[in-house]
Amino acid sequence: MNRKNSLIATAFLMLTALPAVAQTEVTIGVMRGKDYGVTYMLPKTEIIFSLEVTKHTYTPGKLCQYAGQYLQLNDISGTKTEYWTLDNIQMQTAGVPDKDNVYFVKLKDKTVAPLMELTEDGIVRSINRPLSGKKNQQAEEPVPNKKKQLPDPKRFLTEEMLLANSTAKQAELIAKEIYNIRESRNALLRGEAENTPQDGEQLKLMLDNLELQERSLAEMFTGHTVEETKTIHIKTTPEEMKDKVIFRFSRKLGLLDWDDLAGEPYYLDITNLNPLPEPVVEPEGKKKKKEESLEGIAYRVPGRARIILRQGNNTLLKTEVPVTQFGTIEYLAPVLFNKNSTIQVLFDTTTGGLIKVER
Repeated sequence: MNRKNSLIATAFLMLTALPAVAQTEVTIGVMRGKDYGVTYMLPKTEIIFSLEVTKHTYTPGKLCQYAGQYLQLNDISGTKTEYWTLDNIQMQTAGVPDKDNVYFVKLKDKTVAPLMELTEDGIVRSINRPLSGKKNQQAEEPVPNKKKQLPDPKRFLTEEMLLANSTAKQAELIAKEIYNIRESRNALLRGEAENTPQDGEQLKLMLDNLELQERSLAEMFTGHTVEETKTIHIKTTPEEMKDKVIFRFSRKLGLLDWDDLAGEPYYLDITNLNPLPEPVVEPEGKKKKKEESLEGIAYRVPGRARIILRQGNNTLLKTEVPVTQFGTIEYLAPVLFNKNSTIQVLFDTTTGGLIKVER
């Protein structure tokens, strides 16, 4: 098979010399030797939690000690601090190859073996349908988002402010400039300024510029906070579980591993909503013979699961989703793929279930 086309594994064979009396044979496991055919896998469900976390870094302003005296801001900290917040949690499911369910479609004489399309991971996507050319969606690495910083306040300082003979004097002059900016902005809003523009767009630009100057100068008293947001993906293979710690989070340290006791635990509950009866245990020899006799194209009939994510008694996420591991494996009759067959089949590559069967 050409590696360049590893996305799509196809097999198409037409042998018409003899009548179509045999059937396409499918067996579990990978065939070896001189057998020709297509090996494919069924998917299994994987749960992906996408956590949006933000690191906040506060740096105090140069004039923070004068914030209360000149700007009436009495709760300004003079200590640099860092802390994390967990801003959003989302969940999705994905289909990944199940290496415990590998099948081989043997291309036999006297048959028309199906045209099969597989994903690049080897999961069956369709039979006897035009090739879709679809690619598996790859999760892109999130780009951290940083809050846009204000310009350097020194750009707005006058000569008198820069040459002030003490920090206290400089704080006094800068505070007066902040009040002057506020008065100018209010005058523009009331239309009382001498040079109030008549054009609305120009007025907006002037107001925005004044606001930018005020905020930049005010940061010399209040300090500034840099926010860096990123998305982290946590993956887990579902099985029935209760009170399982899936991750931990600390306001001081951010997202932590499930076994790091420095953070608060977040619990995951998964409940199988339609459990199957216990299978009858058969002798190993009889079981193997039974498996080898299976014929047809295997597919999944997914079950359903209730998923709950919580932190303490606070439920953060509750949903029900299809889960392949909680379902069964069935087979399409091999007679559907005889020489004269025009059956087309489309599978869900996430659950392994049937989407469409048509002529």
